[in-house]
Amino acid sequence: MSNTPQMPRELSDRVLCGIFIMPTLGVLLLMVAYPFISLLYYSSLSFSVLRPLVPARDMGLLNYELLLTDPDLWQRFIFTGKFVFLTVTVQFILGITVAYYLQRDFRARDFIFTLFMLPMMLCPIVVGFLWRYMFNSEWGIVNVIIAAFGGTKLDWLGVADNAIIAVVIADAWMWTPFVILLATAAFRGIPKNLHEAASIDGVSAAYRFFRITLPLSMPILLIALLLRLIDAFKQYDLFFALTGGGPGAETMTVSFEVGKIAFKYFYTGQASALAVILLIIIVGLSMVFVRYLNNVGKEQ
Repeated sequence: MSNTPQMPRELSDRVLCGIFIMPTLGVLLLMVAYPFISLLYYSSLSFSVLRPLVPARDMGLLNYELLLTDPDLWQRFIFTGKFVFLTVTVQFILGITVAYYLQRDFRARDFIFTLFMLPMMLCPIVVGFLWRYMFNSEWGIVNVIIAAFGGTKLDWLGVADNAIIAVVIADAWMWTPFVILLATAAFRGIPKNLHEAASIDGVSAAYRFFRITLPLSMPILLIALLLRLIDAFKQYDLFFALTGGGPGAETMTVSFEVGKIAFKYFYTGQASALAVILLIIIVGLSMVFVRYLNNVGKEQ
């Protein structure tokens, strides 16, 4: 019989967990914590990456003060909020409507569902250039269709009001499939016996949708809403390719402003400060939704 002392099972399990967790924690510290701490540090300095030999000056919170007192920046926030509201609203109305019909079993359903998913698989910059050609005021397919029905051709990308509509259409075309995907999964996850019982009781389809389908699907729909809000709020690629921030600066989002300050003017300190402000807004928005999502989960 061996007299070799053995490590307690509890301690050995802890050591084993540590062995598996430490590499992941190391990657997170390297990929998340270090860039975030660096961003906070650079946001308090006045320096440019184009002048690495010039000593950086400590600005404290002056970068934030300069940004938040800039009226042009507040216009970027207003436009970003308008864009986020319009595009997410359109995506959810279309996505939930399509998902309501795709939840049913019918011939060619899988084929149609796959077709709806195709735009989501494209790169945003590609989508932006694609719709830029389609919205061309002279020979773009959108104006060709409008003219074919007797309408007047529009300058989609040269007029501010038309430009935001164009961006919303392009963004909705690309990301409505994401809402369709999650909404369809949520709808099909509802037990069929609930709908069958409601049908036997003579409940209308609209009542079943608003009283059964939507409430039971709310956790997944809220997750989809949160992800789309975050992505829309930091949208950059589509605006870069489709409008370039124009006409003038009418379609310039906060993320676009960060890119302009950082890579056009090379004011690295101010760009870092604006990125921190954007991050705080997104984190705050996420915390509100996560808290509401937890309350919905407890109620169900």
